[in-house]
Amino acid sequence: MGTRGLVGEKWSQRILWLCAIGSAVGLYMVAVERQAQNRERMMAEGLTSLDGAHSQSRGEDV
Repeated sequence: MGTRGLVGEKWSQRILWLCAIGSAVGLYMVAVERQAQNRERMMAEGLTSLDGAHSQSRGEDV
């Protein structure tokens, strides 16, 4: 009756750390992806506003 379950305490702590590190890596990857999407969106909006200003300066209707 000396066993505390199927997984020993040392291994359960290693599994817990592995899950925590995996979660941190996943969150980091999501943050990087959102940052890239925001950067693309800002550049697209900048180009759209530049294109609109350029068209108006030439007297064209948008």
